[in-house]
Amino acid sequence: MAHEQSVLVSSNATFVRPSYFYINGFENIPHIKYYYVFLGLVYAVTVLANSFIMTVIYLARNLHTAKYVVVFNLAVTDLCGSTALIPKLIETFLFEKQYISYEACLSSMFFVYVFMTMQSLSLLTLAYDRFVAIVFPLRYHVIVTRTAMVMILVVLWLFTLALISFTVSLITRLSFCGSLVIKSFFCDHGPTYALSCNNNSLNNIMAWVCFLVVMCIPIVLIVLTYFCIAIALIRIATGEERGKAMRTCTSHLILVAIFYLPMVGNNIAAVVSYIHPNARIINNSLTQTLPSMLNPIIYSLRTEEVMDAIRKLYKRSTGKLNTIRS
Repeated sequence: MAHEQSVLVSSNATFVRPSYFYINGFENIPHIKYYYVFLGLVYAVTVLANSFIMTVIYLARNLHTAKYVVVFNLAVTDLCGSTALIPKLIETFLFEKQYISYEACLSSMFFVYVFMTMQSLSLLTLAYDRFVAIVFPLRYHVIVTRTAMVMILVVLWLFTLALISFTVSLITRLSFCGSLVIKSFFCDHGPTYALSCNNNSLNNIMAWVCFLVVMCIPIVLIVLTYFCIAIALIRIATGEERGKAMRTCTSHLILVAIFYLPMVGNNIAAVVSYIHPNARIINNSLTQTLPSMLNPIIYSLRTEEVMDAIRKLYKRSTGKLNTIRS
């Protein structure tokens, strides 16, 4: 496999920075192009569904609340995360452009991980919203204001950008003097730094830090949040009130399950048994693309506030059309 490398020679060692990486992807799967077409359809639905939910939240005044600031942010990260991953994936494999420049690889890695991290932290923020709404209902509108929620999201965005920027920038410290074949479906952080031939212990540490931030800490906090919510629900006097309060959490719980369970399953399976590279790539690609498509659909169909807003907007638009025609 031919590739170009820029070589920086110091008095102590030779530092090799490649011009390109080669993204390996799937191996020996017949008709795999149909899978990439499927991902293209997933991306099209993701764009339409997230654009729709963002438009509804923007136009419906009753959705201009702290909770829907976070839902809007989740839709933005879903849309941008899929845009950072799927079009490039299709170009890479469907059109057989598997060579990617060093700079483009790091850029792709940065954007994919930024939006993935913000998806996770947005779900955690929604759990905080439900926690305050059910455990401290009388103080909810004092604690959870639009301004407070915007400030929380700004802090999370700045934290995420700093964390991922530092993690990706550490790749530039690595020398790649051997294979340049990334055994994944995009410029994945782990498979990329594993190719280096100098000390990558700091990269390994940051990989674990990112895993804790994206997966472990949010899951633990969400579980603790719902434990507190469950205790609060038990103390509610009537079953009707309990059911009404629980229904406000249903959509969020479904989103949490869709996002985290496949990721947790993939990581546990990778630790306890051998997973064929093709199976791992399919699992990871679906895990990183399907939640972004399903999130807005679930919020539209499962949330009464959103459905009411859609009905009102529909009646308003049809009323205007009838007025224009008459």
